[in-house]
Amino acid sequence: MVGQTTNNANECPFSGTAPEAQGCPISDPAAMAREFDAFQGPYQLDPAEALRWSRDQLPVFYAPKLGYWVVSRYDDIKSVFRDAILFSPRNVLEKITPATQEAQEILKSYDYGMARTMVNEDEPAHMVRRRALLDHFMPEKLEQQQDMVRRLTREKMDAFIDSGRVDLIDGMLYEVPLLVALHFLGVPEDEIATLKTFTLAHSVNTWGKPSDQKQIEVAHDVGRFWQYAGEIIEKMRAQPEGTGWMHHTIRMNAEIPEVVTDSYVHSMMMAIIVAAHETTSLASANMFKTLLAHRDAWNDICADPTLIPNAVEECLRYAGSTVAWRRQTTAPTTLNGVDLPEGAKLLIVQASGNQDERHFEGGDTLDIYRDNAIDHLTFGYGAHQCMGKNIGRMEMRIFLEEVTRRLPHLRLADQEFVYMPNTSFRGPDELWVEWDPAQNPERADASATRLYRSFSVGPPARRDIARKVRIAEVRREADGILGLTIEDAQRRALPKWSAGSHIELCVGDYDRKYSLCGSPDDDSYSVAILREDLGRGGSRHIHDTIHAGAEIRMRGPSNLFRLDETAPHVVLVAGGIGITPILAMADRLKTLGRSYELHYAGRSRSTMAFLDRVTRDHGAVLSLYPRDERRRMDLPALVAGLAEGAQIYACGPERLLSALETLTDDLPEGTFHFEHFSSNAAGIDPDNEQAFQAELTDSGLVLDVAADTTLLDAIMAAGIDVACDCREGLCGSCEVAVIEGEIDHRDVVLTRAERAESKRMMTCCSRAKGGARIKLAL
Repeated sequence: MVGQTTNNANECPFSGTAPEAQGCPISDPAAMAREFDAFQGPYQLDPAEALRWSRDQLPVFYAPKLGYWVVSRYDDIKSVFRDAILFSPRNVLEKITPATQEAQEILKSYDYGMARTMVNEDEPAHMVRRRALLDHFMPEKLEQQQDMVRRLTREKMDAFIDSGRVDLIDGMLYEVPLLVALHFLGVPEDEIATLKTFTLAHSVNTWGKPSDQKQIEVAHDVGRFWQYAGEIIEKMRAQPEGTGWMHHTIRMNAEIPEVVTDSYVHSMMMAIIVAAHETTSLASANMFKTLLAHRDAWNDICADPTLIPNAVEECLRYAGSTVAWRRQTTAPTTLNGVDLPEGAKLLIVQASGNQDERHFEGGDTLDIYRDNAIDHLTFGYGAHQCMGKNIGRMEMRIFLEEVTRRLPHLRLADQEFVYMPNTSFRGPDELWVEWDPAQNPERADASATRLYRSFSVGPPARRDIARKVRIAEVRREADGILGLTIEDAQRRALPKWSAGSHIELCVGDYDRKYSLCGSPDDDSYSVAILREDLGRGGSRHIHDTIHAGAEIRMRGPSNLFRLDETAPHVVLVAGGIGITPILAMADRLKTLGRSYELHYAGRSRSTMAFLDRVTRDHGAVLSLYPRDERRRMDLPALVAGLAEGAQIYACGPERLLSALETLTDDLPEGTFHFEHFSSNAAGIDPDNEQAFQAELTDSGLVLDVAADTTLLDAIMAAGIDVACDCREGLCGSCEVAVIEGEIDHRDVVLTRAERAESKRMMTCCSRAKGGARIKLAL
């Protein structure tokens, strides 16, 4: 067991000294790789923080003490998950600590024969079986489980509500997920104590580092677990009309024995009891520990229960129970520039990827308003994404809704948190909480505590992910341009952001995105809004109604226009209000001492926002092009003069971006980066659309996309998670890979070359051309 301690982010996780101090190996990534130990030290205390050095310096490295290649960055982990053929899951359930001869003999005495299961078998067998057994996991089927989960949760809470102190795991978070799992599987509920021993043994056996003596004890427990699973299966075979997923699996075994084999049924029974129960129990404990340690977030949820679904996703991202998973290469390959041989074993650390600031703004901080929290990798991704993800979400939401409503004054008790040492799963053994029963809301009004809020099964609704903010200042930035300073409604610091980030303001019936253009070090945000009288009304409404002191709602920050800070030279191009993200980039490059130049065009000086600031802070590299002074940007000369490796970042009117795209067509990929601040997407017109089919090759599904439905909505209705933000083809967050088919591209994210290639599409707006069938890597 390992105790929980805390580390200062500015200290060496090994010595507690500053990284540059003598003796801390963080300045030597090769030394960090050599010394990496997954079973003790920093990784066991905080796996994401322990691998910060890796994310920054060596995102793929070989750990000789473990015998695995460790993968720590979000994009690399996701790319591994996406290719289940090159990166096989065959070693997922392999004992990470080889069994002793004595332990192997003990397992043989129990006729132990764990075979491949859903999580560790290769294609094509995996997808054929997954397709045959998926039905019970669909959202509409899981909706029927909600009342049962809430009833069990209330029964457990009723037992301790007046005690004032409880180990939340022992009191509720262990047994309820186990009962839910058994009910879902159709397994009898009469041997919970036995199952508790078995599931712990299975986890230690597979992902832990037991001593030789412990291996003997664990081997007996695993063997008994194997025999117990077989006994349950035989009882269930005698109940042909039984309900639950395992009964369905047994019926499939009878109908298609070549697909769902006898050994597969036995192995899945053993594996899924652990998978369906242990991960949810640990994730729920982590969630309560995290939120009670972040009191502002806890209080916000108590005040506004609509935040619960996204708070659950953020807790799964920030402190999920699945720390790492494993893969093995089937051929030599390269991952982020590192050559991997055939047979290389990979430890892909989702906990690290989930805090990668290249994907999540302020990734190492908890933000229950984070609008891309659903992008977390805790459930995996691709063909082997956790089928039970929506069961876990449902349980965690109900736990959080019941506890925040009935015990809003709950607090963490003083304690040392203890965890089972292993590579892959994380959650405290105990979670002691306290409260004053005299303050229980139901003592004043017993009926009020029974009025609960329920949530649809599936990912959170984006409309609920918005924080309350206040307009601190309104000012004129230029003719027709309004400047706003925005602060948290409770005067808390707003989340940190990086150059290129935007927020979405929710004012009246309008939701509009605006780039941040202040200082990332400020606790407040600054935006500039151009009045567009011929637009869709959002900017006019803000100009006409917003005032200092007004309270509105805000989503973000998000960054879909991220600056490459390593480029040898950066050419910044702004047209009109497009100066907002470009100014933040110029500020950042100047702070870093990087080489850059800034080109800023507008109708006239009086209409060009931040002109004084731009001139003051960036005058040495600034070129201005006011149209009324007959100064025009020479785009061909600008592109022709690019040095090797230089990059262009541009934001402005469509004609500016289109011209630059044409001029850079023949330059290396990644030379030209752009951001639109308007979209031509007008939504779906069912009378002028054609229905089509989309085959999801990773999930084994074929979806019918009706003329009045977006591809994105059809995918999400099938229980497949796809991130989405703007729903206008602006942001690129809903992008999926296209394997086959012609696409009617309607986004403003892809370049002309990318559209012509038709290897990617935005599911929120683009469709299959001519109603034809398409294949997607999803």
